[in-house]
Amino acid sequence: MHAASAPTPAPARGTLATSSAPHLGAPDPGGQRLAGVVTMFGSGLSNQTGAAIGSLAFPVLGPIGVVAVRQYVAAIVLMAVGRPRPRTFTKEQWWPVLLLALVFGTMNLSLYSAIDRIGLGLAVTLEFLGPLSIALAASRRRVDACCALIAAAGVVTLMRPQPSTDYLGMGLGLLAAVCWASYILLNRTVGRRVPGVQGSAAAAGVSALMFLPVGIVLVVDHPPTAGSVAYALVAGVLSSAVPYLADLLTLRRVPARVFGLFMSVNPVLAAVVGWIVLGQNLGWTESAAIAAIVAANALSIATSRT
Repeated sequence: MHAASAPTPAPARGTLATSSAPHLGAPDPGGQRLAGVVTMFGSGLSNQTGAAIGSLAFPVLGPIGVVAVRQYVAAIVLMAVGRPRPRTFTKEQWWPVLLLALVFGTMNLSLYSAIDRIGLGLAVTLEFLGPLSIALAASRRRVDACCALIAAAGVVTLMRPQPSTDYLGMGLGLLAAVCWASYILLNRTVGRRVPGVQGSAAAAGVSALMFLPVGIVLVVDHPPTAGSVAYALVAGVLSSAVPYLADLLTLRRVPARVFGLFMSVNPVLAAVVGWIVLGQNLGWTESAAIAAIVAANALSIATSRT
């Protein structure tokens, strides 16, 4: 998961509190920032490639079957990394973990269902409005208000009435956006209340249990082909294991606002991957709308002092 699970901000983890003098082993802030950018880009590329490959299994497994496999892979990886001890959790720790599990599953299911209906590029662009909203809501600058208007214009353009407009697909993309925003905030809450990544790992385990009946029904009623399972497993690794482990390193060191702003690269990556892997071509209007949303975030990043 997006592991905003560190209980303390990144500067506290990356500096020596006992001395202000230069230290031979002290990390280079510039190097850390560059590493964070590279990690976030790699995470986004892996995530979108996994989503594209997973969609190849839709004809056999459907979006819900692919998501179920994703949840299983995420649970295996994060349970191994986090090694949670659920019996030690208090009530105050359990409720955000359970909410995170519910949001996690809903986010992936709504996104993959949207991809099935409106394509990878448009679905991811709509989902991206979640972290973008958090990023802009955390700011009081006029330039960010302008960025919000630009992004809103892009969304209106994407959702303009047309004979071919799939409003259900659009609605699923927006639901994924709400879930992603909730996901970021809940991860930070879990990170403050549960040590290490135990909370995120426990949430992944609970979410996998929620999708266990789906896997059983699929195997019994509609036995999957080896190829479809392989596609789903690759999607699980690229869209779950790789991004979540990468984000464990990233969200510990950058605030939610910065992370949300940098995620502007995801709609572009999704459009490119959708074109290369799935042959999904976007029209000029859709491309312009995506460009407007990305430009709004790029402007906010370029003018940000954080």
